[in-house]
Parts: sequence; C-alpha cells; structure tokens
Amino acid sequence: MNIRFFIGVAYVAAIGILSNVVAIFIPRDRLREDKFPFKSFRWEREGRIYDRLAIRKWKSKVPDMSKILKFLLPKKVQKGVSSEDLCALIKETVVAEIVHVALSFLSLAVLFICPTVWGAVLFFLCLLFNLPFIVIQRYNRPQYITAAKRLRQREEKRRQCLS
Repeated sequence: MNIRFFIGVAYVAAIGILSNVVAIFIPRDRLREDKFPFKSFRWEREGRIYDRLAIRKWKSKVPDMSKILKFLLPKKVQKGVSSEDLCALIKETVVAEIVHVALSFLSLAVLFICPTVWGAVLFFLCLLFNLPFIVIQRYNRPQYITAAKRLRQREEKRRQCLS
C-alpha cells in the first residue's frame, strides 16, 4: 500500500460525509417514486424478488443514519402513522437510493486515484457497502406505496363518515 491508497480512503470518506449533506438539500417535492428509475421494474415483482436474498433477516441490521443524526426522518414506520408521513418516508427512500447509487458511481474515481489492486479492493468494498442500501430502498418502497394508498383510502372513508 502506498500514499495513493490512503488518499483513496480519504476520498471515499469525504464523499460519504458530503453525500449526507447534499441529501438534506435534495428537493423532495420534485422526486417521483412512480417514475423511472425509482418505480419497481417488472422483474422486481414489487420488491418481492429481494425476499430471495433473505432481506427481512438482515435489513434491520445495517446502519441507519436517522438513528445517528436525530434531525433525519426515522426510517421505520411508526404506529399511528398518517398517509402523509408515509409519503414523506417514500420520498426518503428515493433520496437514499439516489445517494447510494451516486456513491457507487463516485467511488469509481478510486480506481484512478489508486490504480493498483488496493484501489480495486477499495472500489469493490464501496460497491459492497452501498448495494445493500440500494436493495433495501427498492424492497421497502413498493410496500410503503401500497400502505400509503390503503391509509389514504381509510382516511378518506373516515372524513366521509365525519361529514
């Protein structure tokens, strides 16, 4: 290992930190979870394809930035959540997917910073650490969308009953 490897590590750390700052400023109202590339592809079967990866067993064990940075929207559906809250959570899954896909692409620069086997290992690790988060977003989002639709219908029925 040489100095270029450590520069690569510093680069990866910097883009990781910077991505969290940038994510805060992504305008949620412009995100469309029902459009490409965020809408489930047919082969994903509304996220059920990821059950083959035993996602339910490990998805809660990966780090969650909302537990570290308390001002972020919690990533778990709380009891008594409204359809509006669930829609905000859906937008957060889109933001998280954008961030992790961007980090995967940006980590390609490691191969230029450190054009050795160690650079390739570092790049591979970046992909390995970002891929589970992308999969989790693609798994959760269709379920949240379905739940939000049901909640909206329930809330609408309640409003009709009260009027």
